[in-house]
Amino acid sequence: MTETLIVAGAGIAGLNAAMALAKPGRNVIVLDRDPPPPDLDPEQAFYEWERKGVTQLRHSHVFLGRLVKLIRDNHPRLWTELLAGGAREITFGDALPPTLAAEYTFKPGDEDMSFLFSRRTTLEFIMRRYAQTLPGVTFVPNAGIRGPVVEKRGDAVVITGLTVTIDGEESVMSADAVVDATGRETQFPDWLAPYGLKVDQTPRPAGILYFTRHYRLRDGQDEPGRDGAPGAGDLGYIKYGVFAADNRHFSLTLAVPEIETELRTAVMKPEVFDQVCALMPGAYRWTNTERAEPVTKVFGMGNLKSVWRRYAAPGNPTLLGFYPIGDASLRTNPLYGRGCSIGAIQAHLLAKVLDEVSEPEKRLPELEKRSFTEIRPFYDVMVKQDEQAIRRAENEQNPAYKPRFKARVVKSLLDDAIGPASRGNLALMRQLMRPFHMLEEPSGWLKRPANLWRILRTWATPRSWKANLYQPKFGPERAEMLQTLGLKAS
Repeated sequence: MTETLIVAGAGIAGLNAAMALAKPGRNVIVLDRDPPPPDLDPEQAFYEWERKGVTQLRHSHVFLGRLVKLIRDNHPRLWTELLAGGAREITFGDALPPTLAAEYTFKPGDEDMSFLFSRRTTLEFIMRRYAQTLPGVTFVPNAGIRGPVVEKRGDAVVITGLTVTIDGEESVMSADAVVDATGRETQFPDWLAPYGLKVDQTPRPAGILYFTRHYRLRDGQDEPGRDGAPGAGDLGYIKYGVFAADNRHFSLTLAVPEIETELRTAVMKPEVFDQVCALMPGAYRWTNTERAEPVTKVFGMGNLKSVWRRYAAPGNPTLLGFYPIGDASLRTNPLYGRGCSIGAIQAHLLAKVLDEVSEPEKRLPELEKRSFTEIRPFYDVMVKQDEQAIRRAENEQNPAYKPRFKARVVKSLLDDAIGPASRGNLALMRQLMRPFHMLEEPSGWLKRPANLWRILRTWATPRSWKANLYQPKFGPERAEMLQTLGLKAS
């Protein structure tokens, strides 16, 4: 008997669901609210592919080792096609700072800590092209979802399909299960509320707005080396990050606290965005006009928050035939670059749950349980980091602020111990990067006595003895930045 699954949404999470769920005896129907991709190469697609359903399509993305490993292990042909399309693998050894690069030798496990450098359009374009070739996978474009088809069976709420408008004509699509990959603004919690489903989804603020501009290296120019000012930094009142990509492109993102009203308004202007970059050495070595030219406007994104949704909560009726993944299941601050990896992880977790759990009523609770085990530790750390960043941004606006003793100790631990120790010790850097790539839980490295000893020894070392392990200053203080830009310091 053929099983039919509807995947609502054709973004990164939906595409990973299509790839993970495809198998003989199963039809996977992927609904995309947008038109089909144009018949172009990935380079042209970046400029011409309209994806109104994906607000973050042309923002910066980083694709971590966990996502790379899932693709390479489960879809080797896709991995080959991505590299052929211009996407780049940057290995653990490639990404090391100059203080460690000379002494690097490969160790088993390093292959799992590769970045995939690619614009999101390139990744999604090639991934979709690959998914369409898998047996049983069908894409339906121009599909607007109007709500679930619901049956009550005793105490259970059963999703049996979706009401969909395709090219303006409404119809009902039946399915054995529906996968919600509609993204951060999913409407399923509201659609299911009349049936007694109270979704636990307490939001946590990210405290920033996101601004991105894309650039292309000029002919004859190369990316800057890894020596000198770093390509990412946090000045408290603003964060910056350079995201290398495919086919001689890169993007730069400025993350501005919500409370920096004048600054976040000003950076939407391309000339101000580039002026800000020019004031931060780690950004300017990429964006200076001799090396690169801008190829897009400045894209802004707001309404950023973290949300962990739980459908199989105590007191809720049993929900059958419904599985949320990606941003529809849990949202995170895009600053940390984990959203695409989380969507891929959950898609493959869902595939395992459907294969391993035969009782329908146990499947959603099991998916939520495995997601909690795999992802919740990272989520909690990100939420805590956002809380700390919000407080720091508030303190930046108070000239009279004096950090307390505990805050000074924590700052010294990060600046004078963990940072220099990792840049000076290959073994510690290797263990730090595994949780960064979501290959191990976030705090595991800190529980190992050898790592604690390395950190404490570095902390006790005089600054002059470890001067080469400090990063250069990221940029000007807040008052100087605002003055240079002609903005008022509120």
